[in-house]
Amino acid sequence: MPSDFAPATLTISLDAISANYKRIQHQTSAVVAATVKADAYGTGAGEVFKTLRKEGCADFFVATPDEAAELRALDKAANIFILGGLLKGAEDFLIKNNTVPVLNSFEEIVRYAGFANTRKLPAILHFDTGMNRLGLGGDETKKLMDDPSILAPFDLKLIMSHFACSDEKDNPMNDAQAATFSGIAAHFRNVPKSLCNSSAIFRNPDWHYDMVRPGYALYGGNPLPETTNPLRSVVTLEAKILQIRTAKKGETAGYGATHIFERDTTLATIACGYADGFLRGGGNKAKLYCNGQACPIRGRVSMDLIIIDIGDIKGKPPQAGDLIEILGPHQSVDALAEDCGTIGYEILTSLGSRYRRVYV
Repeated sequence: MPSDFAPATLTISLDAISANYKRIQHQTSAVVAATVKADAYGTGAGEVFKTLRKEGCADFFVATPDEAAELRALDKAANIFILGGLLKGAEDFLIKNNTVPVLNSFEEIVRYAGFANTRKLPAILHFDTGMNRLGLGGDETKKLMDDPSILAPFDLKLIMSHFACSDEKDNPMNDAQAATFSGIAAHFRNVPKSLCNSSAIFRNPDWHYDMVRPGYALYGGNPLPETTNPLRSVVTLEAKILQIRTAKKGETAGYGATHIFERDTTLATIACGYADGFLRGGGNKAKLYCNGQACPIRGRVSMDLIIIDIGDIKGKPPQAGDLIEILGPHQSVDALAEDCGTIGYEILTSLGSRYRRVYV
């Protein structure tokens, strides 16, 4: 556990996560589940899980059996679904821990059916409608429709699919996937259905069905990139200045000397780097904030350090030990991601283990 001497502090607002959950509930009449895989997108699965349980959330999606076991140890009653499917050898573990696999292939269906005894096994069926990633493909889906007795050993909790492009407002693939899923859903009239991820929840209420599965939106990411974020920011990340120094015109910054100073200026070296999850792609592109003012990164991001130019800072000059905003009121997860050439999901899930974590 990082101590009070950790040079960077990550503050996670559980109040904001609660508010985002309620905001999504306001958006739909469907059950709102929570996707808490990847350590709740880097924010801490245990704390997020307990917070959402207090808000009445009963349904949680994870990626792996280990993630499911972490949550089951905290709560015996919540519904825990494993998106990664039925790993060979994990069948007894899932049954013993009362966790529900999302069956992604015909092979998984047949294999899990073999573990059914006197009671039906709870399961979810995932149908691929265009991603070509996980889920029953067209041929497997037809095979299932032709012989529905294959599903006799199961208590189907849900059928589901997943949008590929719902963050793109006018992408025609959204309507195409929705139409494909609608056709499949017609064969499962008495089984609950789920199609929407974070962005899709805010696109079309006709896609909501019985359950929606927000992930990124819960953690403050913008589900509607073309407009203002309707959700509250969850994370604040601040790192300490380790050193203030002066750079002369013509000198360089960092490994590879990738930045050459065109004037004399003042630099601050920040205690954060790619070992902490600050992506190397932010070198010479991203910015941090001091006194609410943008300070460009100069040179490459190092393992433990970032160099920023504070030569134009107005007001009180920064000093060693002062905090610099990496994420917070002046820089959202999505804004930093754009400068780093990635998506906010990667920023969140890369949040490092060396930060002192504070939950509020």
